[in-house]
Amino acid sequence: MDRLSSTAILPEAFQGARDDITEQLGVVWQQIKAPVIVPLLRLSVLLCLAMSIMLFVEKVYMAVVIVLVKLFRRRPETRYKWEPMGDDAELGNAAYPMVLVQIPMYNEKEVYQLSIGAACGLSWPSDRIIIQVLDDSTDPAIKELVQIECRRWASKGVNIKYEIRDNRNGYKAGALKEGMKHSYVKQCDYVAVFDADFQPEPDFLWRTIPFLVHNPQIGLVQGRWKFVNSNECLMTRMQEMSLDYHFTVEQEVGSSTYAFFGFNGTAGVWRIAALNEAGGWKDRTTVEDMDLAVRASLKGWKFIFLGDLKVKSELPSTLKAYRYQQHRWSCGPANLFRKMAMDIARNKNVTLWTKVHVIYSFFFVRKIVAHIVTFIFYCVVIPATVLVPEVEVPNWGLVYIPSTITLLNAVGTPRSLHLLVFWILFENVMSLHRTKATLIGLLEAGRVNEWVVTEKLGDVMKTKVAAKAARKPRIRIGDRLHLLELFTGAYLFFCGCYDLSFGKNHYYLYLFLQAITFFVVGFGYVGTFVPQP
Repeated sequence: MDRLSSTAILPEAFQGARDDITEQLGVVWQQIKAPVIVPLLRLSVLLCLAMSIMLFVEKVYMAVVIVLVKLFRRRPETRYKWEPMGDDAELGNAAYPMVLVQIPMYNEKEVYQLSIGAACGLSWPSDRIIIQVLDDSTDPAIKELVQIECRRWASKGVNIKYEIRDNRNGYKAGALKEGMKHSYVKQCDYVAVFDADFQPEPDFLWRTIPFLVHNPQIGLVQGRWKFVNSNECLMTRMQEMSLDYHFTVEQEVGSSTYAFFGFNGTAGVWRIAALNEAGGWKDRTTVEDMDLAVRASLKGWKFIFLGDLKVKSELPSTLKAYRYQQHRWSCGPANLFRKMAMDIARNKNVTLWTKVHVIYSFFFVRKIVAHIVTFIFYCVVIPATVLVPEVEVPNWGLVYIPSTITLLNAVGTPRSLHLLVFWILFENVMSLHRTKATLIGLLEAGRVNEWVVTEKLGDVMKTKVAAKAARKPRIRIGDRLHLLELFTGAYLFFCGCYDLSFGKNHYYLYLFLQAITFFVVGFGYVGTFVPQP
């Protein structure tokens, strides 16, 4: 049989270059560039610029509110009635409300003693407080240790309850919901929640409960997180910068404007009546705390954030733990937005301002736009404009708006201003995972309900790591390589090289730095080993 000629297989335009793959790709690129690539990229730039403006306006608005709050000294004690709890000669301790303290935990070998000890050390009349340890541990040895610790505190006269269940349905939300079903909870007026790595100061209840006692419209009093390991490594410093902005600005703005802010899932005290009226704990998303807060706000309950009430906690010390945490924190809000947007819009118990604040500001801009625009614009679209010079990004969208947003984000942690460049580069890397998680939540796909408990080290584990620092653990190559970061780094590096050779905007200065950061993370050189304290 005669061999088929190449003309029968390849289009005529490719005949002269059938042996030159590079030239063929170049021809294809030129054919689709003008009619397809250029319009799509221009549309992408416009959408990203629109999202950048949304985020810019939101940041400036919050900055203005914070300045006014500081200028006029609008502290919670001046906006709400607050009087210290005092003894009553006739009622005695009965004058104090009954408080339940819940500590959900799951295989928390490293921190269970710290959290239980801190809760049992809370200063409150001993006959008016119940410590409830909700242990979902699957390791029998750890369960035994937690139970022994509870017995030890019980022997000292502390009213502590050790509760377990035969399944982990609903994870943390399921444990908290099950804990509220016990008969002794009916006598309680308020419930404080502390995750296993949180250590409240003894005066925590004295500073929070009066707000609830004297202001019947308040359903939640939220404290701020203080990080005991923020100086452990550069990665924990980066986390501190992001979270400090959340507490210093976002939570403060929601509280100061009587609008709305999300419950952080721990270091807060709920009025049990508000919790029950909102429908209690639900496990339909991985952000059960935010879910409860939204439902309670739709019932008309108000929240207070106490920025000067700090509760010790621990930041993830490894990139693996941090990635799992960020997946949950990004996927959950997006999925909750999908489930509740229409319910919020149709609600008749709250003002239009509150609806707009929750739907647009809290959910859409902060939980969706902020993640997507950071990755898509700065790590995909802007590098792509290097390859398509017909598409330009205006300086106000390329420099001025991002610089302003970055500086406003950095005000939460003044001591780390010198790390601003590292923070920007690292946040852009993490935006890759946040964007992926956000899309999963919006589409309700794949890992939408994945719940991985954040690994904690505690003081005991850090001591052990320091003692064994000379003997680094063996980690398989596959565990250290992160393909998404490596692929993105390669794309940025290619765009940087192209811009250096043929471009005129000097984008390569940023592209090379960002590519290096993606490579450093992608090859497992961030958050792999816990450094010595």
